[in-house]
Amino acid sequence: MTDATTESHTPGTLRIGWIGAGRMGAAMAGRLAKAGEDVTVWNRTRSKAEALTEVGCAVADTISDLRGHDVVFTMVSTPADLEQVLTGEGGLLADPDHVPGAVVDCSTVSTESSAAMRAACAERGVDFLASPVSGNGKVVRAGGLTLVVSGPEETYLKVAPLLDHLGKGSTYVGEGELARLAKICHNVMLGVVTQNLAEITVLAEKGGISRAAFLEFLNKSVMGSVFTTYKSPAFVHLDYTPTFTPVLLRKDFDLGFAAAHDLDVPMPVAAAAAAAVQGTVSSGRVEEDFAILLDQQAMLSGLTLKPEDAFVDDGLSAADEA
Repeated sequence: MTDATTESHTPGTLRIGWIGAGRMGAAMAGRLAKAGEDVTVWNRTRSKAEALTEVGCAVADTISDLRGHDVVFTMVSTPADLEQVLTGEGGLLADPDHVPGAVVDCSTVSTESSAAMRAACAERGVDFLASPVSGNGKVVRAGGLTLVVSGPEETYLKVAPLLDHLGKGSTYVGEGELARLAKICHNVMLGVVTQNLAEITVLAEKGGISRAAFLEFLNKSVMGSVFTTYKSPAFVHLDYTPTFTPVLLRKDFDLGFAAAHDLDVPMPVAAAAAAAVQGTVSSGRVEEDFAILLDQQAMLSGLTLKPEDAFVDDGLSAADEA
């Protein structure tokens, strides 16, 4: 969500670099290019970057090719990856005399990792924005991505028009690493809601209601949400193609509990959900989507699930059109 003080922007006037063309990064960089922005992409596996030339992106041979750009976005998997692409050998900040204007990191990393990269940027006179996202690749393509941002407000106001291209827009929450805390809180709720959704869906089915019918009713009610709607197909069809794994969700619970400990905030409901998430990890099903919480709940309830042959609208038809 931007405001009236956001700077005006004409697409194509900024040179934008993009590091990381995985499922999320590719979808996001593609949206920028389709909006008319000048985007150059680097990815460790070059073919993934080259696929984006179809939507107007250029391809960088090396990360160093992006050092002179106005803004460089990063969307990588781990803190180690972020450190490597920024401060490692051949990284974006490796030459202190040749650096970008600003770095916007959209990865989900710890507060400590983010702070370290912010400090590395500051040493070289580069502004750093933490801008983790809510959504997956299909959500991006449907225009439903949201971003939470922290760092220098002046820098945020300059790049906010770019963030608007990526989906529903962005929310600025303050200086430093506050955006990381916001994303951790978001993902803790993600786990809590999914575990509760699994519990009530199993309860309804064991009582004789099909999952498709129950979830259709729920999603039409005031208790339905964008999230319960686009998770419904996985629950109905038992399709656990990964969008977010139980291991990653467990990591975010751990980060949430660490923050809660430091801030003296009790989280009893989150603790119960985290135990269920740990159960899925302990089962060994770590490569599937965290929607397997449904399977685990059914097993504990003495219920054997079978895929249901029913059409379920995930609310993301715009992604298919894109």
